[in-house]
Amino acid sequence: MSIELADDYRPSDDEPFMNDRQREYFRRKLLQWKEDILRESKETLVNLQNENTNLPDIADRASSETDRSIELRARDRQRKLISKIESAIKRIEDGSYGYCEETGEPISLKRLDARPIATLSIEAQERHERREKVYRDE
Repeated sequence: MSIELADDYRPSDDEPFMNDRQREYFRRKLLQWKEDILRESKETLVNLQNENTNLPDIADRASSETDRSIELRARDRQRKLISKIESAIKRIEDGSYGYCEETGEPISLKRLDARPIATLSIEAQERHERREKVYRDE
């Protein structure tokens, strides 16, 4: 079932929360994000394979290795992000998307638009971060 969305559609508080149009909007947003990450990853792999690793200068080699390491760490973070995106898509399918995992309350549309993989409302996220800080400081 595909819902027709205007190119300029933005979820609004004036409509029922997580109606079909909103779910389709966020599903498309998540799929596009995942596609962009996968495309960037493929480009990185091609660049890493094409990179000349036989640099005669030791400083150039060290710089190249550092760049490579940073790039691979970034790709690892993106791999984890893809997992979160896939999890969000599953929540759209099972009807739990957009609701705070801690309180069950709706997550604001602004937050979801900015961070479509959000699983906590802003208030719950702030509580979570305060608890983390307390444990980290001890």
